Amino acid sequence: MQAAVQAGNPPDVAYHTLQIPQLYFLDVLEDVTDVVEELINRYGAVVPVAAERNAFIEGRWWAVPFISNSGAWFARKDWLDEAGIDPASLTDYNSYRDAALQVSDPAQNRFGWGVTVNRSGDGHGFITHCIQCFGGRFVDETGERVTFNSPETLAAVQWLAETYTSPEFANMLPPGVASWTDTSNNEAYLAGTLGFTSNAFSVYAQAKRDNNPVFPNTAVLQSPMANSGERLHSGGNGWFTIFKGAQNADAAKELILYMLDPANFTTMVKDGGGLFLPAYKNLWTDEVLSVDPNFATLQELIFNETPYTGQAYPASPNAAIAGIDSQSITSQMMANVINGSMTAEQAVEDATQKMVQIFEELGLPQS
Repeated sequence: MQAAVQAGNPPDVAYHTLQIPQLYFLDVLEDVTDVVEELINRYGAVVPVAAERNAFIEGRWWAVPFISNSGAWFARKDWLDEAGIDPASLTDYNSYRDAALQVSDPAQNRFGWGVTVNRSGDGHGFITHCIQCFGGRFVDETGERVTFNSPETLAAVQWLAETYTSPEFANMLPPGVASWTDTSNNEAYLAGTLGFTSNAFSVYAQAKRDNNPVFPNTAVLQSPMANSGERLHSGGNGWFTIFKGAQNADAAKELILYMLDPANFTTMVKDGGGLFLPAYKNLWTDEVLSVDPNFATLQELIFNETPYTGQAYPASPNAAIAGIDSQSITSQMMANVINGSMTAEQAVEDATQKMVQIFEELGLPQS
């Protein structure tokens, strides 16, 4: 996209889920404040808070929030019932892990723990959330100083390493989980072999669309609670962006407003299977909430009062933070521990130094 802008031949408008701070840093975006302000005037405040922290930069909007969505944990409620486990009793990561072990039975091709720490979007998101829940932070409140190497981060890495290497938990690990990609957990859950997985609502939407027998037996759960008692989650966003030098910017703005007209947008929500939800408060109508009983859980996730921004938390995202997953630093860290090439302490220090290098290369000195 940067090459297209520099060549003077960008698309007029695109829908995507890319990092807006990174695109802003690359100077490929047109200011769309007028469009967002018109949408807020029509449909209420943007939700979630994270949308503003991603796309409202230096007092201007650089992307138009189009949809919101959220990941969740999905569990086989029939397996939980058989084990006498009430989903409401699941709170932190330890309780999720214990329940996953309890419902596992390799002889029946049942594996409770359907999440990976391998290089993938799912893996990076899971590692990040676990570290944050243990109290680790990637950066300070400014978002400009790396604070990754801490006792809290180390405790999370040790917990993850124990999960994937200890004989105590071997029965709950699906075959090949250490090499899973982004589609692997979807495939395994839809095949009926997983008790728990964490994913975007794509796995739920596909099960519903295909009348998969796992669908009526799926419980939608909030993500594990942090050790502090906080809920560290928020919705994600899909964006419309108009690119710098676009030849038909006015038409692009008209298209965006048309797509968000409830006459068009609500129909897409009904067919979206939970992947396609409103990004503006007043578009969360009773009609939308009645589409699926689990949309209420999604609404709770998306409206979470804690403005959780993933690796940037408690700061706002920026281009340096976006570079952490671009270089797969957290998944490499876990690979180093699990394969025995580094201790947990060495792997955390190694990951920290790689993050420091990214920040310093982008003009954020760390010493």
